[in-house]
Amino acid sequence: MSEIKVTPGHRIAGKPRVIVTRHLMPTVEARLAELFDATLNEQDEPLPRDRLAAAMREAHVLVPTVTDRIDADLIDQAGDQLGLIANFGAGTDHIDLKAAAARRIMVTNTPGVFTDDTADIAMEMIIGIPRRVREGVALVRRGEWTGWAPSAMLGRKLAGKVLGIVGMGRIGQAVAHRARAFGLEIAYHNRKRLPEAIARMLGVRHVANLDDLVAEADILTLHCPATAATHHLMDARRFGMMKDGACLINTARGELIDQEAMIAALASGRLAGAGLDVYPDEPRVDPRLLEFANVMTLPHIGSATREGREESGHKVIANIRMWADGHRPPDQVLDALV
Repeated sequence: MSEIKVTPGHRIAGKPRVIVTRHLMPTVEARLAELFDATLNEQDEPLPRDRLAAAMREAHVLVPTVTDRIDADLIDQAGDQLGLIANFGAGTDHIDLKAAAARRIMVTNTPGVFTDDTADIAMEMIIGIPRRVREGVALVRRGEWTGWAPSAMLGRKLAGKVLGIVGMGRIGQAVAHRARAFGLEIAYHNRKRLPEAIARMLGVRHVANLDDLVAEADILTLHCPATAATHHLMDARRFGMMKDGACLINTARGELIDQEAMIAALASGRLAGAGLDVYPDEPRVDPRLLEFANVMTLPHIGSATREGREESGHKVIANIRMWADGHRPPDQVLDALV
């Protein structure tokens, strides 16, 4: 491996060694190989911990994804040459940002790229769970549909129902924008209240207390990061506050929900259904969830569009190039400033 100076603020001579942990879009990988001394993962198998540690000892730039848990111990093992963790994706809760900053390793992400894609999937479940879409598809595929009937497959109308949005960042706002077209009344809870002009534009109202929003919502959708403060945000106490027949949607992080409490709420009938794209122990999905006809289980596809994955990859490349040129990348994570 060539010796390359990686002091922040200094231009790097030569091609930095870049190790990518997952298989990316072909155009992105071709550009990475053209610009850098890049090691790609064409088999697209998640790196085991020992190989991830080895990569961090060798690379000047690591390009991880949400499937790579980069904790303080791994960062402590990183070689002195590792200067940038250029994350593919917006979320960085799988990276110990404090440990990275302590080692003066810069961290970047790709914010904004998957906003529309994730909001679209959230809306698919916001519509699909009350209207029992999963149950209807299963009925037809089992060959058990006997034809239209006035009382068959009755779901819940969306118009006039309260959609509670927890977390009003880019994705939460994009969901609100879409939901308004379906006649939903939109209430939200967020650490910071939206500026009044944006709230008026989106047609949303603020609920200061999360418990109040949980109790009011007919459909509750989660769009906040996984942090110590949001771990098991939806626990047994809050499930007990929900309206009978309410629905829960989660396209954010599996750790936001106490899964045992959710399963109990589904089994009791208090929760009419759930739409899940994320899980606390991915790729494992609790088999009990699969037994509920009213639970839509998706394989973490909120960001899975060709356009989004391409754009995210090119953002990664832009961040690496800026760093290698001695500049601060446009998407440096503020919690990991060095």
